[in-house]
Amino acid sequence: MPVSEDADVPETLSTYLRLRGLEPSKATKRRRRRRGNDDDENQPFTAGRDPKGLGDVIADLTRTSGWDSQLAQEDLVLQWADAAGEETARHATPVALSGGLLTVQCDSTAWAKNLQLMRTAIVTELSRRFPDAGVQNIRFIGPDVPSWKWGPRAVPGRGPRDTYG
Repeated sequence: MPVSEDADVPETLSTYLRLRGLEPSKATKRRRRRRGNDDDENQPFTAGRDPKGLGDVIADLTRTSGWDSQLAQEDLVLQWADAAGEETARHATPVALSGGLLTVQCDSTAWAKNLQLMRTAIVTELSRRFPDAGVQNIRFIGPDVPSWKWGPRAVPGRGPRDTYG
């Protein structure tokens, strides 16, 4: 009897392993081989088949297309009042962003100087809110003033010095 018990143990163990899915049988090998040829995209309950929200799909699209930095720069311009403050936004507007340098045009030279003193706080806030925009430094400029050196009647030379006499 001990001999037959020893002979039954391996068969019982292999049956147990096969039923638990740890040891594949010949039929499961055939099924797996056949299933491997099927297109997994059309199979239900496979990885990647869960539905995604529209926001997730758009975020994936913008990331794969490389639009994240451009969209962050647009968000910076659109949300300038929130990032810099209402009072600052009334007197200063961003006009250019290139090479990590944000150029902000102010209503007056006094506002440009005051904001230049607050530059580190503003750069820190913009970097925290819009990390993909790539703002590393800010340049504050005063208002545009008319120039005597440009125009259809500009003459090379010293300029209009004797007219203020």
